[in-house]
Amino acid sequence: MKKIALINHGCAKNLVDSELMLGMLAEKGYEITLDDTDKDAEIVIINTCSFINDAERESVQSILQMIQDGKKVIVTGCLPQKHKDELKQAIPEISAMLGTSDFNKIVEVIENIDKKDYEFISDVNIKPKYVYPENVERQQITVGASSYIKIADGCNYHCGYCIIPNLRGAYQSRPIENIVAEAKDIAKKGCTEIVLIAQDTTSYGIDLYGEVKLVELLEELNKIDELSWIRIMYAYPSHMSDELIDAIARLDKVVKYVDLPLQHSHKDILEAMRRPAFDYEELVNKIRDKIQNVTIRTAFIVGYPTETEEHFQHLYNFVKKMKFDKMGVFKYSREKNTISYSMKQQISAKVKKQRHDKLMKLQQKISTELNKKYIGKTLPCIIESFADNGLVVARSEHDAPEIDGLVYIDTKKQVVPGDIEQVLITNSDAYDLYGVIEE
Repeated sequence: MKKIALINHGCAKNLVDSELMLGMLAEKGYEITLDDTDKDAEIVIINTCSFINDAERESVQSILQMIQDGKKVIVTGCLPQKHKDELKQAIPEISAMLGTSDFNKIVEVIENIDKKDYEFISDVNIKPKYVYPENVERQQITVGASSYIKIADGCNYHCGYCIIPNLRGAYQSRPIENIVAEAKDIAKKGCTEIVLIAQDTTSYGIDLYGEVKLVELLEELNKIDELSWIRIMYAYPSHMSDELIDAIARLDKVVKYVDLPLQHSHKDILEAMRRPAFDYEELVNKIRDKIQNVTIRTAFIVGYPTETEEHFQHLYNFVKKMKFDKMGVFKYSREKNTISYSMKQQISAKVKKQRHDKLMKLQQKISTELNKKYIGKTLPCIIESFADNGLVVARSEHDAPEIDGLVYIDTKKQVVPGDIEQVLITNSDAYDLYGVIEE
């Protein structure tokens, strides 16, 4: 059987799709490698991201590099979904393309690619409808303490800057029983933490059950004995109901961590973005009041068309006042087929960078001060890996995998990835904590 290499780009949701494709290939007996330099791997699948220009550029560079290396390249995911035939015209050496809802045909493509009469395959549904292949066992790329579980895909919102509804289609939830079964299977393999992901986790169930069912899902997952932590990502602010906030506070395995991308603070810009515009300060304070020791992560976009200096200063003052535990800042990326693409009063790249840097500098100062509060405290931390300098690499429940900080532990105790250890924090910096395991 052919050896197949895979390169994954983009978010955790894309990662799950890649793992599903690998699972389909493994079922058919194909050998899989994540080493794209492996000379035995003549075929490379590149699962692409096209959310913003920088991500798209990175995906294209991978395609060109693999073609230059003499590989047969199958391009999947967001890039072919966005550009369709234009992508093949731009890079004619591509062997096949599959859209975001067509990756379940990967085996068929692989089986045909070496035939003498093989013709280029392009299977990109113009109206994508994501259907999770429930009968496929994922071949996980990231094996360790935590694992992502995709509870839904697609999006029913049409935010002014976002192309996701065009790339992924309408919101599609998975049944509760299927998610719970997958979580049990992952937990039995030694995974300690599951991270629930979707374009918007707080809409979970609306399409399948006629109402939001995230709380019910959390209650079922909380019953799994082998799990220690359950983390929710990508919450939509207007769906942070009292019921959901209370569930996060009440359920012992649900970590006290809320990922709440607010995108901006000023009413004018939120309306221009087609985002919910209400009192975010009141929402944040409610979450902090109801969930003890909660960590709130958020994200903002600077330089959105029509954003004045006054609008930005409003955002700056909001961040300064609210002191978010974790925060990402993105420079607005102008994407075709979005509402904001044709808006007048586009902001220059120079101004976007200045605003980005100013906001991140403020957040770095806030984060440095907030992290100091952990010094002298003992935190439960999940063991992830081992650093070259002999330190143990871990995370507290206040940090999501891959995007937040780490805890570096100096210890002689034998620890295993996935274990949760009590760590005395002895030092901190802007993003990371340092500690010891008391013998």
